Amino acid sequence: MQDLPPLASLGRRIMILGPTNSGKSTLAVAVAQKLDIPAIHLDRLQHLPNTNWQVRPEEEFAALHDQVILEPSWVIDGGYSRLAPQRVRRATAILVIDAGLATRYRRYFYRTLLQKSRAGALEGEQDSLNWLMLRWLWKSRNAAGKYRQLALASGLPHVFTGTPEELNRLYASWDLKRK
Repeated sequence: MQDLPPLASLGRRIMILGPTNSGKSTLAVAVAQKLDIPAIHLDRLQHLPNTNWQVRPEEEFAALHDQVILEPSWVIDGGYSRLAPQRVRRATAILVIDAGLATRYRRYFYRTLLQKSRAGALEGEQDSLNWLMLRWLWKSRNAAGKYRQLALASGLPHVFTGTPEELNRLYASWDLKRK
């Protein structure tokens, strides 16, 4: 991991990207609390509340996304590559985090079987173990590479973490609190 810039130097519209269950939502909440700005979880915009991940109509999701990115400040976690270009145009920095596939599977089992509430969960907290998500974890196992490329191509300030240890260093350096 490169030397970390001061968090305040990254501006007030920060994108957080990474594969499923890499810790994006938890980091978004911590950064947002530190900077006193809103944390936006794209999963909550893409999926209907009080469901087990039922997808909104695409037009509705795109409209919610585009409305949110017009706000003066935010920390937004989530990929949704089809809408990333307009998010990048508004962003002031990009954070890309990754975790090994075994860690991401462990986190998924923990969050669906044991965790009562978590950052970024859908309203109604109805996560449950399902095969679609297990397959998605496998399919997206190398997604961090495309997010790194997006960050580099953007020309924006960026930070990459590739291991839980590097992510812990980021939390410590920026004095962030995990909720």
